[in-house]
Amino acid sequence: MTSTLEIKLNEEIRRALGPAARLAALSPLAGDASSRRYYRARIENSAQNESLVVMELAGSALPLSSEELAIFSEAPKELPFLNVHRFFKSIGVRVPDLYGASADQTVVLLEDLGDRSLWDLAQGLSADDIYSWYQRAIDQLLLIQVEGTRRRDDAFIAFQQRFDLRLYLWEFEHFIEYALEKRAGVSVTESDKGRLRESFAAIARRLDSLTPCLSHRDYHSWNLMVHEGAVAVIDFQDALLAPPQYDLASLLNDRETDRLISADLESRLFDYFFAQREALGGPPADRGEFFDDYLLSALQRDFKVVGRFYYLDVVKGKPGYKKYIPPTLRRLRRNLERAPGLGKLIPILAPHFEEFQ
Repeated sequence: MTSTLEIKLNEEIRRALGPAARLAALSPLAGDASSRRYYRARIENSAQNESLVVMELAGSALPLSSEELAIFSEAPKELPFLNVHRFFKSIGVRVPDLYGASADQTVVLLEDLGDRSLWDLAQGLSADDIYSWYQRAIDQLLLIQVEGTRRRDDAFIAFQQRFDLRLYLWEFEHFIEYALEKRAGVSVTESDKGRLRESFAAIARRLDSLTPCLSHRDYHSWNLMVHEGAVAVIDFQDALLAPPQYDLASLLNDRETDRLISADLESRLFDYFFAQREALGGPPADRGEFFDDYLLSALQRDFKVVGRFYYLDVVKGKPGYKKYIPPTLRRLRRNLERAPGLGKLIPILAPHFEEFQ
C-alpha cells in the first residue's frame, strides 16, 4: 500500500528530477532530537541521482526547531532550513545540494551525503589525522563566521536572532529545572540553587557582552558529514548570531568528544582557529581572554546539554541521549576547574552527580 508520503514524494521527485524519475524504495534514517524525520530515497530512471535524502517535518511546516528561539511576532514565511541553506550556499559553505521542496515546505529533497559523520571517521585515527580532519571542520566554521558575518544580510533569519542574555539564562534554567529539580531522587536546596543562578547570571552577562558573529549553533562532529574527501555541514536551521567561541566549543566539547580530543589536541585546534580567524580578517583579540571566553562558552553549552538530555528523557520519552550525560558532566567538572573563579560550583554539584565527586 502506497503511503501519503510516498505519493507526495513521487510528485516532488518528478518535479525535481524529471518525469521519468520515480521512487523505488524509502528507508528511514536515524533522526535527531527534533520533530524532523529523515529517509533515504532510492530513485529509478534518474540520470542525476541514485539516491537522495528526504527531510520531512511533522506538524506545521514553519516552526523553528528549538522552541526557545521562537521569538518572532509573526511566523517565518520560509522554512528556516531553506532560508539558511540559501545563505550558506551563497558564501561557499559545503552544504547538501537542494533538489526541491514541496509547496507547503513539509518535504525537502536533499543530496545524499552518506552515513559517515566526522565523528565516525575519526574513530581509530591518529592524533595527527584527527587534527587534520578537524582543521577542515574549522575551515568551514570560519567561512560561516568570518565571510558570513562580512556579508551580513538581515533578510536572512539567522541575522534576525542572537544568543542574548535571555537565551543564556533560559538554557541555564533548563539545567536547574531538569537536571536538578525534576530529576528523580534529587533534592537541592534553595540556597544552592541561588548560588548556581548567581554564577550562571555572571557567565551569561559576560557572554552577552561579546561581539557576536554568524554562528551555526549546533556545530558538532555529528552534524558534519564526510563526503568525497570534504567536510559538509548539516542541521543548520537554528543559525543565529553568537560569540565566535560558541561554535568552536561545540566542535571540541560535545557528548563524548573527550575520547578523541585530548587536552593537547584541543589546544592545537584552538590555536589553529585563533590564527586562521585573524588571517581571514576576523576581529583581532587577545588569546588569553579569548580562551577564557571559550571556556565559558563550553561550560554554558554543557550545562544546557545536560539539562536537555534529561528533558528529552523525562518529557519527550527519548532516553537514548542519557548515555552522553556522564562524559558531559566529567568535562563540566574539568572546565569548572580551568575557568577562573568557577571551581566553587563543584562542591554544590558534587552531591547530585557522581562525576563531580
